[in-house]
Amino acid sequence: MTEDCDWLQVPPAPLNDTARQAAVARQGELTKPPGSLGRLEGVAERLAAMQGRERPTLERIHVAVFAGDHGVVEEGVSPFPQAVTAQMVVNFAMGGAAIAVLARSLGASMEVMSLGTVAEVPSHPAIQQIGLGPGTANLAREPAMTAGQLERAMNVGRQCAERARRAGAELFIGGDMGIGNTTSAAAVACSILKRPGAELAGPGTGLDANGVRHKADVIEWGLERHSGVRGEALGSLRDLGGFEIAALAGSYIAAAQIGLPVLVDGFISTTAALVATRLCPGAEAWFFYGHASAEPGHAVLLRELNAEPLLQLEMRLGEGSGAATAVPLLRMACELHAGMATFAEAGVAGSSQ
Repeated sequence: MTEDCDWLQVPPAPLNDTARQAAVARQGELTKPPGSLGRLEGVAERLAAMQGRERPTLERIHVAVFAGDHGVVEEGVSPFPQAVTAQMVVNFAMGGAAIAVLARSLGASMEVMSLGTVAEVPSHPAIQQIGLGPGTANLAREPAMTAGQLERAMNVGRQCAERARRAGAELFIGGDMGIGNTTSAAAVACSILKRPGAELAGPGTGLDANGVRHKADVIEWGLERHSGVRGEALGSLRDLGGFEIAALAGSYIAAAQIGLPVLVDGFISTTAALVATRLCPGAEAWFFYGHASAEPGHAVLLRELNAEPLLQLEMRLGEGSGAATAVPLLRMACELHAGMATFAEAGVAGSSQ
């Protein structure tokens, strides 16, 4: 990597333990039995430490959707054609995709970045055209990206997180789009974790059992071809990953470095979070996990990261949709923490324990 990626060496921002302790103390004074709000209490306490204030808020949400095509699709790992990636980029920009609907519902700002697709993406004011190439190369036969493409993709993510922070965002959600990207994500994760392809291969956009077995075989071909990067996060991302996965990883690392809380989505996003935690130890302190995806490999990654998702709704859409669905839960945690009366304020007798 060149000096353009020196920023990867920056450690994550420290959490504010004074604010966390103040939030913990407040939780103990609210009119409820201790711990009775379960994980909502811990969410509020973590957000207090992240935001450096006893009573955190989540009014300003930023969603960034990264899109790119994958050369491995030529191995028959997806039932959908690659043209869908570019078509969905337009759908995001026009407001018709699930994440666009959810972002409007949340009052969130949203960016759409086309990093490189096989089909041309028409010019649109809501689409940022990055132009890293017509998708990645076929990971089963050659490195998916050049070092230069990897650096640029990660820097796109970094710059996106920094823009969100400057605009006052209190929470960052990264979304993904790319036909074939569950294959790439599984290959990256298998390489880093030294797991077989069959352990993380899943149906993606709708493969049947035979299709999943073939997908696992393709992942194994890629793992064998790029065996020299096994266990290495950056090399695995370069040789087996995708533009959007690299951008997500870059955005997560930068968010942790600048102290911007992240709400991670499903399988693709969690693969990027795995990369981020390997490249920037301690970044995980800034991550929440929105939901447990129905994609089988997601459970493996969540266990590896010791992550507890907030929701389990059998979603597997990507785009950042599962994470966005969890935002009202985080907001409710903040509202309860700030809005409930203390025992003293309500004139209610507290616990004697």
